Amino acid sequence: MWCYRGGSISTEPRINDRIRVPEVRLVGPSGEQVGIVPLAKALELAQEYDLDLVEVAASARPPVCKLMDYGKFKYESAMKAREARKNQAHTVIKEMKLRPKIDPHDYDTKKGHVVRFLKQGDKVKITIMFRGREQSRPELGYRLLQRLASDVEELGFIESNPKQDGRNMIMVLGPHKKKTEAMAEAREAQAARKAERQGGTAAEAAPAETEAAPAAAEVEADGSAEANTEA
Repeated sequence: MWCYRGGSISTEPRINDRIRVPEVRLVGPSGEQVGIVPLAKALELAQEYDLDLVEVAASARPPVCKLMDYGKFKYESAMKAREARKNQAHTVIKEMKLRPKIDPHDYDTKKGHVVRFLKQGDKVKITIMFRGREQSRPELGYRLLQRLASDVEELGFIESNPKQDGRNMIMVLGPHKKKTEAMAEAREAQAARKAERQGGTAAEAAPAETEAAPAAAEVEADGSAEANTEA
């Protein structure tokens, strides 16, 4: 009776002497089709090219193998996967809570946060919290949500219209820019600020060198004057 004892199943392709078939469909180093050849011949060609014989399609009949530098292939694949993870965009839903009778200063502060979230490419869930008698005036919350949506319409749009949820009223704003675009712009802005700082440092160093030159000239002139006096 067969019993599975656990352990990870390797997802690595079979290479070189790990390939156990009588013949393979061989692909050359540049992608050219060599054809169906005996395994021994394929391994011999791999040695001639100083490359590895890699099984790239094990389910084919016969299996497809390619001549390549497997170490370099693994490294490049890992770098591509790392770059893909780096640029992967995760849509985040931020939340901002307001009161129906919010004062102007607090409103501007909350709106500033919403603007920042939308610029980052994130969605924003706006929640109006009603208390006591405010629950009988839902139009106050509705007007506040419409006002906020109008104030940030250049950055976002109403993805989910205002709706009552118990003692709260909820609206969702979506960004016009995709998360990936916002991330790319943020990286460009960061690079521009770094270049500007480096340029400023170089500009500050230049006047110091210019000031040093006249000082050296004065020393040289003083030395010449002393020589003439002695003469």
